[in-house]
Amino acid sequence: MKALMNDGSIAEVPEEEVAHVIRHSAAHILAQAIKRLYPQAIFAYGPATEHGFYYDVDLGAEKISDEDLPAIEAEMRRIVKENLRFETFELPRAEAVVLMEERGERYKVEHIGDLPEDARITFYRQGDYIDMCVGPHLMYTKGLKAFKLTGVSGAYWKADSSNKMLTRVSGLAFGSKDELAAYERLLAEAEKRDHRRIGREMELFMMSEAGPGFPFWLPNGMRVRNALMAYWQEMQDRYGYEQVQTPIILSRSLWETSGHWDHYHENMYTTQIDEEDYAVKPMNCPGACLIYKSRPRSYRELPLKLAEAGLDHRHELKGALHGLFRVREFTQDDAHLFIRPDQITEQVIDTAKLITAYYAQFGFPYRVELSTRPADSMGSDEDWERAEAGLQSALDAMGLEYRINPGDGAFYGPKIDFHLEDCLGRTWQCGTIQLDFQLPHNFQLEYVDSDGQKKQPIMIHRAGFGSFERFIGMLTEQYAGKFPTWLSPLQVKVLPVSEKARDYARGITERLVQAGLRARLDERDEKIGYKIREARSLDRVPYMLILGEKEAEAGTISVRDRTNETISMELDAFIAQVVKEVTERR
Repeated sequence: MKALMNDGSIAEVPEEEVAHVIRHSAAHILAQAIKRLYPQAIFAYGPATEHGFYYDVDLGAEKISDEDLPAIEAEMRRIVKENLRFETFELPRAEAVVLMEERGERYKVEHIGDLPEDARITFYRQGDYIDMCVGPHLMYTKGLKAFKLTGVSGAYWKADSSNKMLTRVSGLAFGSKDELAAYERLLAEAEKRDHRRIGREMELFMMSEAGPGFPFWLPNGMRVRNALMAYWQEMQDRYGYEQVQTPIILSRSLWETSGHWDHYHENMYTTQIDEEDYAVKPMNCPGACLIYKSRPRSYRELPLKLAEAGLDHRHELKGALHGLFRVREFTQDDAHLFIRPDQITEQVIDTAKLITAYYAQFGFPYRVELSTRPADSMGSDEDWERAEAGLQSALDAMGLEYRINPGDGAFYGPKIDFHLEDCLGRTWQCGTIQLDFQLPHNFQLEYVDSDGQKKQPIMIHRAGFGSFERFIGMLTEQYAGKFPTWLSPLQVKVLPVSEKARDYARGITERLVQAGLRARLDERDEKIGYKIREARSLDRVPYMLILGEKEAEAGTISVRDRTNETISMELDAFIAQVVKEVTERR
């Protein structure tokens, strides 16, 4: 596809950039449509996004809602049909300010003021609409083939809550109608799998305005959580970790030592105890350092591998909260390894094996990134070079494919991130391995080496699931609530067909529970068809035992699984089958 560059030239756009050009052009067409319908509109930012575009607009006293989108979209289609030509031009800074002031675009004027002195200031025009932009764009508006407006929301100017709240109009844009339709089908599937809806239907968790962003785990959710926690604990034992628990509230001086008070303070909840400042922990690493420092350590003890399912709290803006995916309280699947320099490659490889074993258990494909030193970092150049080289050599030794993510490391060290891909093609950053020379230095951690000299250990921060909350949210959507039997909150539902089978059904349920299975008897006076539909669609139970007079007389059970296949079998054989399925976590 050919596109108009901001120097006025026409160039062939690489395939991977075509969607961006289409979506960025769609944002300009959206702005022109809004300006025609709402002449008082003043525009802020209007970028392309992963699947579409948006524009943040100041509409003055007027409000628009989702009900207004069809009219805006219709105006966009008129602009597309007019086939207006995109044209570009450049202005000196002073003339650019004058142009934007004449058009009443005060946000653009402010944006010009934020640009470096030597920045080129370019504009794109289509018809009567002019926008400041670096491009590139389509040649003509008719090049926008497939788009749809999706919603209206609020957004602060420059994402700063102290600034004015603007109206954000969002949309989708693709190269063809078929691509747009395919993505809309994907969105519909995502809606069906939304963990918030499934969480309500299955009574897994709830949220309350009494504590926005602080999940309430309901009995069914706790069953899932406890099963996942049991798996986590088993894996810690298998890979040689010791489990610890550190306090939720610790003193300001500790967070100053760790660097969090200076680098992370705006995300922390603070309080006062005995007239001294304390903070609710956003991370578990400083507590692990105190455990390490609680007594002298020898080189023979290293690696010391401390695992913690730590309850953490981080301040998130209310508008960013999203079910279990973005919360203010979460339990981190965390571990901290204290190692010698000669153990870096060995321990990073071992840690990566644990993390990838998690993902194999749940069938998640993943990609790996190596994130390097950020601008806001602690420590010497030498330490950072050693840390980055250590992680890179471990990845090379494992033969894992990875890409470099420059400047995205933690402030105390570089990291390896694992990005999972779910059944909808979305990616989630869950696992991480972070190599840290800084905290051992800040906390003056030592071990006595084989030569009798005191030396500083290196610290590895490790997470596999990320947080239990987000991982359970991911699993809920991955399985659409139909958890594998070992994770399912209810594994077997016993459904008597009539009153005459109830005593038999009670005895069957008792046997299932004694065998350690999560089983429930549905004794309600409802038709059996209703009970089956509810067990399948709401409880999403792996197995239903449908028991009538025939089964009671024969001493057998009728088993229906998720494929709706129904077979008759002996109870002992069924229990053995399901217990094996749970034990092996199939």
